[in-house]
Order: sequence, then structure tokens, then C-alpha cells
Amino acid sequence: MLERGVTEASASTIWRWLHDDALKPWQQRSWIFVRDPAFAAKAGRVLDLYQRRFEDRRLRPDEYVICADEKSQLQALGRKHASLPPAPGRPGRFEFDYRRNGTLAYLAGWDVHHANLFDRVEAKTGIDPFGRLVEQVMSVEPYASARTVYWIVDNGSSHAGQASIDRLEGAYPNLRLIHLPIHASWLNQVELYFSIVQRKALTPNDFDTLDALGSRLLDFGTHYRQIAKPFEWSFTHTDLDRLLARLDEHRPLLAAA
Repeated sequence: MLERGVTEASASTIWRWLHDDALKPWQQRSWIFVRDPAFAAKAGRVLDLYQRRFEDRRLRPDEYVICADEKSQLQALGRKHASLPPAPGRPGRFEFDYRRNGTLAYLAGWDVHHANLFDRVEAKTGIDPFGRLVEQVMSVEPYASARTVYWIVDNGSSHAGQASIDRLEGAYPNLRLIHLPIHASWLNQVELYFSIVQRKALTPNDFDTLDALGSRLLDFGTHYRQIAKPFEWSFTHTDLDRLLARLDEHRPLLAAA
């Protein structure tokens, strides 16, 4: 502004004006507004399952809740120079330049109430890879003979729509597929596990081969099963109702804008 002759104020003065101003147009945050008319019902059903309730009744001891999803296109990035581990007073260091050594997919199912983890590595995501994860769970006890196993999934192509319900519930009579609302993966507890994987197993990304990446993922899964505990999930159906009520208050403002 000073160079263009707009103002004679110094840069520090301009910065102070901008910092103190109530409106900061350079600060923006993206978000997705709730568009699914059945959002409350779909999300509420999932939150009730987390509290061991379904359709206004308590779950029986032989009913289980599994959250499942995939991390797709995980890259094996081989660093061009060896990484240095952290040392006292010095963070770990890894080379910026890398070689692309391919991608794979990591699939996981998480028993919400019993902290049982099932995981597998596949070349890619899809109906068949996800079906193998389901078989991995449903072929062992206590799930094979359970009264009902509720599978909570998002709307990814591997398990989307009525076709996925027909396919999986047809293959396993005691399986019940529960879809989250669109853009509500944050309600899927397996995403908490994936965030741990990202921080503990995939950072930094330094893998010379896909086999090395796959082994790291499966080894971490083996380790995590030894220490796993149910997540302390605190967002309830009541919290959801309050959140949606607050969002409804903004609808007239958005419509007018």
C-alpha cells in the first residue's frame, strides 16, 4: 500500500490495523453444510449403537458393533538418503526428495465395545477387498455365531447403497449394514484408529518397497491389538440433536445471503 501511494502508514501499522479489525477476510475455513434430509436419523442410529442401543432397545451380549473403512492410495516413498532417528535435543530428520514405490490400501474393522482390531493390506480398495475384510471378521468367533453384527460404514464405493446391503446381508444372515450420512465419516470410530496409524506408523513416510509399507502397517496392527482399549467416545445422540438445532438457526441467514 505504501509503494502504491494508497497510504503513508508503515507496514507494521497496517498489520496492526488488520489484526485489530473485527473482519478478517483473509481468514477462511471450508465446511460442508448438512444436506441429507435423513442426517439426524442416520447419525442418531449410529450414536445409539455406540451406546449399545438399537431401535429403542438395549443390545444383547451376543450383538456386536464393527466400524470399518479403508485408507486408499497409501504411497511408499523411498527417501533418496537415509532418515536420521531423533536424538536428545534434536528431532528426527528425513530427506525431502523421494522415489515413488507404488501404492496400496489398508483396511480395518474395529469392534467398538470390545476393542478387537481386524486389518489387512490390499493392492487397492473395492468391493472384493472389502468383502475379504468382512469375511475375515465374520468367519471367526464370536462374530460367526453372533445374533447380530452391526457394520458401520460410510458411503464409499466399496460399500455404498442398497446393493452393498443386499450383497453383504445376503452373504451373512447375522450381518446388518449401517450407512452413515454422507460427509459424516467423522462419526466412524475406525477413523480414530486410522489417525493413530498415520501418526505412529506412517510418519515419516520412508519405505523402499510396498512390502516394507505393508509390513509396517500389519506389524503396527499386531502391536495395537496388545494394548487396544475401547475409545472414550463422548458425542451422543443428545449432542447431535443440539448441534443440528444450532445449525438450523443459521439456515435462514444462509438462505438470505
